[in-house]
Amino acid sequence: MAERVGKIGFLINPIAGMGGAVGLKGTDGLAYAARARGAKPLAATRARACLHLLSPEIEKLLFFAASGEMGEDELKECGLQYTVAYVAAKESSSLDTRLACHAFLENGVDLILFCGGDGTARDVARSAGMRPILGIPAGVKMHSGVFAISPQAAAELALGFVRGELKARETEIVDVDEELYRAGELQTRLYAVARTPYKPTLVQERKRIYSSSSEEEFKDQIALFASEFMRDGSAYILGAGTTTARIGELLGLEKTLLGVDVIQEGKLLLKDASESDLLALLDREKSVRVIVSPIGAQGFILGRGSQQISAAVLRRVGEENLIIVSTPHKLAELPQLLVDTGDLKMDSILAGKRMVVTGYRLAQRKETVAASALHDIDIQIQS
Repeated sequence: MAERVGKIGFLINPIAGMGGAVGLKGTDGLAYAARARGAKPLAATRARACLHLLSPEIEKLLFFAASGEMGEDELKECGLQYTVAYVAAKESSSLDTRLACHAFLENGVDLILFCGGDGTARDVARSAGMRPILGIPAGVKMHSGVFAISPQAAAELALGFVRGELKARETEIVDVDEELYRAGELQTRLYAVARTPYKPTLVQERKRIYSSSSEEEFKDQIALFASEFMRDGSAYILGAGTTTARIGELLGLEKTLLGVDVIQEGKLLLKDASESDLLALLDREKSVRVIVSPIGAQGFILGRGSQQISAAVLRRVGEENLIIVSTPHKLAELPQLLVDTGDLKMDSILAGKRMVVTGYRLAQRKETVAASALHDIDIQIQS
């Protein structure tokens, strides 16, 4: 008996993630603005990282794709079998995403694999019904539970599901109000419930919010300690989050809650900085350090929420000048810290045991892992 061929619907949101490095905190409705600031498309690269791992399964997978840069181009480059199920407009939109998904369903796909962020997840879920969907993470904001933690993990999940080795579970599609997000306020809204292939550690969980009094006390302690060691004359790049925001608050500065700012000698040098702003800073300043805190329930310190702190920035700062801060409770909830800069070499440099500041002159060692490493490396054709 001939082995069954897995059928996968595949699409890419070509503009997903473009706004992150240029400080826009999202690209919905702002693709032109992102390009004007020098943003470069990222989604195709993220999609290829997933598809290359599926290439050895070429005889056992058949893809139904949206045309051109919405999916077809990357499938062709990776040598996978596909048929174009939907012809997208030259400048694709959310309507193209929804129509492509309808076409996938008409072709009886087992799974819809998409590359984008929460906005793309909303559009896919809106059309997919309860057909399983899986996201390759490429957006600026990804709070929904349908995303794999990395493109490599997405490959393992997709392959395991169409082989029948993994089951799908229900999870939530959430998104943030981007106008409020850009203004520094995080408001998430539940849009849908979807089914997604599941394997522990490979699918991200929804963001948790901690608000106990002890959490606030530890944030104050971390901020006090930071205010002391930040007097060394260095320029400090502060990533997003409430813990880093507390540092600015103690210094009497209005730090961007959901952006990246730069502080030097108690003064705010840059507010809501982009990647290019940070690279220019590194041209001027001799000593630069980075302070980040885990973002989301999965524990990303880089690659989620602060894409402005890119691999290029980190390479010049030096991994020895990366400072991680977290309250003890949040740190205890995390099995490890994750990095996903989009540069595998940089991720491997950052991996390993790292000290995390957890209070006033207090620190703990925590394992830091490249998100791309959390999958079964040997994804090969099974006889």
